[in-house]
Amino acid sequence: MTISRARLILLACASGLLYPLSFPAFDLGVLAWFALVPLHVAVEYVSPGRAFRVGWLAGTLAFTGSMFWVITAMNMYGKVPLPIAALVMLLLTVYLGLYVAIYAGGLAWIRTTFPTLGFLPAPFLWVTLELIRTYFLSGLPWALFGYSQYQWLPIIQLADHFGVYGVSFLLVLVNAALAETIIWSIKAYRGFQIRSFPWPSSVAAAAGFGVALLYGTTLLTAADHTPTRTLSVGIVQPNVEQAQKWDVAFRQETMERYGRLTAGLGDDLDLIIWPEAATPFVFEMEPQYRALVSDMARRASAPLLFGSPALRRYANGRPFLLNSAYLLATDGQILGRYDKQHLVPFGEYIPFHNSLLFFLDKLVEGIGDFEAGPGSTLLMFKPREKVPPMAAAATVPDFHVKFGVVICYEVIFPNLVRQFAANGADFMVTITNDAWFGPSSAPYQHFGMVVFRAVENRVAFARAANTGISGFIDPYGHISQQSSIFTQEALKETITVGHQQTFYAQYGDLFAYACAILTALLCLTSYFSHDTEPAGGEPAGRPA
Repeated sequence: MTISRARLILLACASGLLYPLSFPAFDLGVLAWFALVPLHVAVEYVSPGRAFRVGWLAGTLAFTGSMFWVITAMNMYGKVPLPIAALVMLLLTVYLGLYVAIYAGGLAWIRTTFPTLGFLPAPFLWVTLELIRTYFLSGLPWALFGYSQYQWLPIIQLADHFGVYGVSFLLVLVNAALAETIIWSIKAYRGFQIRSFPWPSSVAAAAGFGVALLYGTTLLTAADHTPTRTLSVGIVQPNVEQAQKWDVAFRQETMERYGRLTAGLGDDLDLIIWPEAATPFVFEMEPQYRALVSDMARRASAPLLFGSPALRRYANGRPFLLNSAYLLATDGQILGRYDKQHLVPFGEYIPFHNSLLFFLDKLVEGIGDFEAGPGSTLLMFKPREKVPPMAAAATVPDFHVKFGVVICYEVIFPNLVRQFAANGADFMVTITNDAWFGPSSAPYQHFGMVVFRAVENRVAFARAANTGISGFIDPYGHISQQSSIFTQEALKETITVGHQQTFYAQYGDLFAYACAILTALLCLTSYFSHDTEPAGGEPAGRPA
């Protein structure tokens, strides 16, 4: 059977349009369960080379729809001219589309060697490519397929073993089974001599979906939601405009806003959290404003976690900046500091700036270039006693809690967050400044990813964002509070302390690497099995 070019383009466009609709802020997650079906149908009828091109079109459309916010960030806030911003966004999405191209072409190629497997290799190949995308060229694991299901808690509980890649695997498996069923039905209707119904993929998809749903439902039903220890945490979302953030003329107004919102939280908190780069000054170098921040913590009677740049110097005396989070005690003492370890390329630094890309400046405005921090540093403090002092002394005489902080972009990297949980974090905090994204889908996408980090590691998350979305997520992915974007808000919540050491927290992306190994074996076998490329542009050896 053959298929016209027009139909191939329509099939590619269908998958390319359905994919972004599955993610926030559209939140049509149900579409993800068949978003790749049109692409799989196209792959059935073309050679690996044509499948590659069809996949590239589908992938470029998919990521353009998912990451259109790049134009907003660069043009509105980075002051990059609109045509250049659009071109850069297109270059990025064309690059990301290559992963879908490789997926489609690779799947078609593998199937010429293993026609009886049908689309069963599909989820292994997809997860392998998502894993590569997480790390290659600094990594950009944005809009991984599994994130589309952040609202369907029963189905995402398997992330405590397999990470977000496990949910992506299940989605692709179901898409593959549906596509095979449709293809089989079309051929049977047209009277072709065909093999029996594609039971392997259908059974695998039904079993995988059923086990995942049963596991998640059972886990959520049996979960003990009465933890032995809790913390009362407050979050401040000041909604400071990006254009005013580092303007000295607005410094006093910004600090007054923080003071008012912090005071509105009350004085019965264990911890108060401000967003990334909250202070419009370098905290350690401004004694007057440092005293002002310390006074806010003292009046709130709670430790204060906030973001601020830290200035350090190389051995030769040249200065550099760290994107840091400080934990400040009520007496003004710095209890600890975490320095962001995974920086945003072209945002916080320019890769190869001293050689290949010497002509580029950062694509967003900031106060300087940053260096990466040393690693997964845990912060620690003593919470407010919630029992009479005599009883507290008898049970937990010097109870301290440890927590990890991830700053902005870092929360999208599963293995980075996992390291905090593996090191013993009792809960997690993420602070960010999503003002760069403007009124786009990006703040919603960014927030949805935090749900997976909570489930993967079974830790509660508190998220403070300058312009939103701020909120609280429990260890099972329930969003207990969520702010609106571009509003001034102060949120307060009781969160759980302590976590289960999940399989994922202990072993990380073992499942994803296993998929990569199996995919490599399939590709090697296919390579040595192909002596010549099939003539005529159509795959050879595939049953009609």
